[in-house]
Amino acid sequence: MSSSKIPEVVLQSSSNHPKMPVIGLGTSSTSSTKEAVLEAIKIGYRHFDTASVYGSEEPLGEAIAEALQLGLIASRDELFITSKLWCTSNFPHLVLPAIHKSLQ
Repeated sequence: MSSSKIPEVVLQSSSNHPKMPVIGLGTSSTSSTKEAVLEAIKIGYRHFDTASVYGSEEPLGEAIAEALQLGLIASRDELFITSKLWCTSNFPHLVLPAIHKSLQ
């Protein structure tokens, strides 16, 4: 899959208006998540979807670190990671802590 053939959407909220692929790989908490993400990066995926409830944030991060080390991507800036808050974190005082936990 060539990343140039994947439809993209311009993100207007950012000052440099990056183009995010509209097709991404959804992740899950399996023993093969890290390997699946690495293979997806190799074939051109640049958008990955996760959520804390999926249990896939850690293997996704490990795959990104390995992709950087292997030279599959030059920078984390090449990737788009989308995530969601679980319904127990949707109270105003819990939103920022949940986001910070996801970003770790």
